[in-house]
Amino acid sequence: MPFRTLCLTSALALAAGAASADMTFNRIASFATPMNMADGEDTARETSAEIIAATEDGMTLVYTDSPLGVLGRIDISDPSNPQPLGNLPLDGEPTSVAVKGTAAFVGVNTSESYTDPSGHLAVFGLQTGVQAYDCDLGGQPDSVAMAKDGSFVTVAIENERDEDLGDGRTGQMPAGYVVIVPVDGGTPDCEGLIKVDLTGLAEVSPEDPEPEFVDVNEAGEIVVTLQENNHLAVIASDGTVLNHFSAGAVDLEGIDTRDERGALIFTDSQPARKREPDAVKWIDADHFATANEGDMDGGSRGWTIFNKDGTVVYESGASFEHALVQIGHYPDKRSDAKGVEPESIEFAEFDGTPFVFVGSERGSAVGVYDVTDLSAPVLKQILPSGIGPEGYVAIPARNLLVSANETDLIEDGGVRAHVMLFDYAEGAAQYPQLTSEGADELIGWGAISGMVAGENGLVYAVNDSFYGYQPTIFTIDTTQTPARITNALRITRANGDAAQKLDLEGITLDGEGGFWVASEGRTDRVIPHALYHVTAEGEIDEEIGLPAELMAVETRFGFEGITLKDGTLWVAVQREWGDDPKGRVKLVSYDLESGEWGAVHYKKAEPETGWVGLSEIVAHGDWFYVVERDNQIGAAAVTKKVTRIPASEMVPAPLGGDLPVVSKEEVRDLIPDLKAQGGYVVDKVEGLAIFEDGTVWVSTDNDGVDDSSGETFFWSFTL
Repeated sequence: MPFRTLCLTSALALAAGAASADMTFNRIASFATPMNMADGEDTARETSAEIIAATEDGMTLVYTDSPLGVLGRIDISDPSNPQPLGNLPLDGEPTSVAVKGTAAFVGVNTSESYTDPSGHLAVFGLQTGVQAYDCDLGGQPDSVAMAKDGSFVTVAIENERDEDLGDGRTGQMPAGYVVIVPVDGGTPDCEGLIKVDLTGLAEVSPEDPEPEFVDVNEAGEIVVTLQENNHLAVIASDGTVLNHFSAGAVDLEGIDTRDERGALIFTDSQPARKREPDAVKWIDADHFATANEGDMDGGSRGWTIFNKDGTVVYESGASFEHALVQIGHYPDKRSDAKGVEPESIEFAEFDGTPFVFVGSERGSAVGVYDVTDLSAPVLKQILPSGIGPEGYVAIPARNLLVSANETDLIEDGGVRAHVMLFDYAEGAAQYPQLTSEGADELIGWGAISGMVAGENGLVYAVNDSFYGYQPTIFTIDTTQTPARITNALRITRANGDAAQKLDLEGITLDGEGGFWVASEGRTDRVIPHALYHVTAEGEIDEEIGLPAELMAVETRFGFEGITLKDGTLWVAVQREWGDDPKGRVKLVSYDLESGEWGAVHYKKAEPETGWVGLSEIVAHGDWFYVVERDNQIGAAAVTKKVTRIPASEMVPAPLGGDLPVVSKEEVRDLIPDLKAQGGYVVDKVEGLAIFEDGTVWVSTDNDGVDDSSGETFFWSFTL
């Protein structure tokens, strides 16, 4: 099947160039969960935002924070400036939350072991912060959902299995079930609790259903996913099982299932891949949508609309994953597992348009589908959700969509868990800013590092060592909005094999149709510090290794950009090498005619935290421009800027001796640009390209979506 036909549903209305009258979702704010800790608390502890809900007036958000064992609250009366309302302590692990009025119904897991599960339903007054009621559920709760009229709350009692036993298979007792708790005026009737037995329904482990997710429609009917059983059931409010059926399987084509690291190869297939749905949401009285994450045996990488009679109305197949591939959000390290792992799903009607929101846990993004025609949903946008989105809540009365992102990278010095807010309003979509949508083939990309401007609005960019088995030069058309990757030139050795042992961090034109690229070496990984000439066909035909004077003082923080001026290649070294004074880094020169090496020193900023280094160098007119950045992220970021050096000062001295120190002038502080994206400030500003007319393009490196939100920002300004 031709790629264009296969991916019709991913022909995004990525309408960054749409008329201003169009309504689109754009991120307007983010909230880091440590902000909810009280003064004096240890904010270095892991925290999270998992399942999220909103009060009926849409002014307050509540989310479950499992690591801290609390319920977090956020004031969004001004959604562009969310404010902390503090955490409510629980006597266990919160698993899910539903809200009716200003009362929060929280599933709390208190299990001592897999074989002795326990938990309760805690009811909090969100204005008072006081726990008012507590219902024993008799097992380990997972999902919680409230009837639309507030007459009952239902809880999936998962009683999850121990994945370290029995090869991680189901069939471990005790069995899970669904609970229905009557509610009267916000007061739960714990004595009237109904326990719904779901054993004996599924073909897979019928004795151990492990209910995962519940939702309630307008008629008071409950749909529940039995994820590992690959099964679905519809239950009446009195506990009667109205219908149940297998979630079925999907034939997947054009996917990457290989466990190799560092290459995006979408030529594989998976026949009869079980859906194993996680989250489920009703669309109307007869239809619901599932996010098919998979767990034990399956995971179909997409989402499905079912009729409650078991009929499949729509199946996304691999198209949702392909759409994430096109915007650089494909998590290659999950290729041999479940790909982008759609885990969460939400439904709401905004301004008369019914939308299904499909969240990718591993791709850290949410697809926005217009489901006016249930048999043919249209993918309107993909939004950057934050790292590890676990839950979403739509607030159509306030034109808001909210994501809860559970991943907290505090132990690695990375970004904290976040809640992110999106506004539905007139205007152009602000994301993605770079896409390969529209190309003749499916082009996967990520970890963009060095860039160079060509002619006619074209920019050429390279990926770094994250894709070490697939080094590539991408052609980017900046005259389109969003900018489009139109070609991927694979870099090869003379024998035609993919060139390995490269960490490409810089690229420049050779003036004759080919390229020079700079590779940042790591001797401990047998990756050489080197310059390579690449032909227009992508073949490496010349390699220039470093001279002994440089190799004697090398560190792993090497070349981070390359440019060509008057027959001399210049490369920026990221950080100090062994012979550099503190705070000074080399700009190294190589004369292509004489083969002579030289360098000057650049004085960089001194950080209070972490380090500062160089990420790019570009010769333009009478100046050399560099990107100087720290390795800090979020609120800790201080230095992300473009500076320039007079070309007249770029007179190299011989290596091994004293080097002249060039002057620098700040051209642009990039932190306001990064803050304007509505999320947190990312750390890796890596690419810089300058056209002859002074138009500057800047890009960020998304780390191949590994411990990253996957976001690539690609924007321009004028000198």
